[in-house]
Amino acid sequence: MEFWQNIYANFDVVAFEFFGFKVHWYGIMYVIALLLALYLAKFFVKKFNLDIDSKHLDNYFIWVELGVILGARLGYILIYDSHTLYYFTHPWQIFNPFDINGEFVGIRGMSYHGAIIGFLLATFLFCKKYKQRLWLYLDVVALSVPLAYVFGRVGNFLNQELFGRVSDVPWGIYVDGLLRHPSQLYEAFLEGVVVFIIVYLFKLRQKFEGELIIVYAGAYSLARFVCEFYREPDFELGFVAFGLSMGQILSLIMFIVALFFYLFFKKNLMYLKG
Repeated sequence: MEFWQNIYANFDVVAFEFFGFKVHWYGIMYVIALLLALYLAKFFVKKFNLDIDSKHLDNYFIWVELGVILGARLGYILIYDSHTLYYFTHPWQIFNPFDINGEFVGIRGMSYHGAIIGFLLATFLFCKKYKQRLWLYLDVVALSVPLAYVFGRVGNFLNQELFGRVSDVPWGIYVDGLLRHPSQLYEAFLEGVVVFIIVYLFKLRQKFEGELIIVYAGAYSLARFVCEFYREPDFELGFVAFGLSMGQILSLIMFIVALFFYLFFKKNLMYLKG
């Protein structure tokens, strides 16, 4: 247990160097997550005989990846970063992977909720351009993303970021001398594994197109809300209102929106059947 609690002191966030270029474990986990999501999407399309061809699916993932990166970065700058005005006046710095000393540090600061907006916008534009069924694609994403998301959170853990709150639990991790919850791993399990199980169970009894993405949004929101109790609030914001973090407030909003859509779709389905 002592080794586990002091794992950060004995672990290098850089996996290896390639011609002077540092490859971080987080980057490796991100690539694995992306490839796994695409593989799972193709697997479920075939398993459930969904009306999506492989060429469109590959193209769609490129669109979505661009939307997610743009949305996540811009969302972080707008919601969490204390230098928002600087980035607005120096937009070329938004995706600058080098620090002031010219050292490659990667692109830091991504917002999940910003990524959601970028993802939805990219999906809408893709389906409109190629005349595809929007809700069908969103349902495929709901099935394929949760398990891939596990690797994203493991990447956060290995990158020694998004720390948990100070705690005395025996499985805690020492960060700068303080024992903290390994909240990234809590999120990997709840927001990844548990959410996938919920979405998959709904797939087995799916009643309308679009149900899975709505269920995913609701389940993720609740999982994220719970995990935030063990995660240190964002440094720039702290607790925003009523002892809640910004992540919890955004998750509540996301849950309410998901609940509204679910009830709306279900009501209209009953109306059509009636």
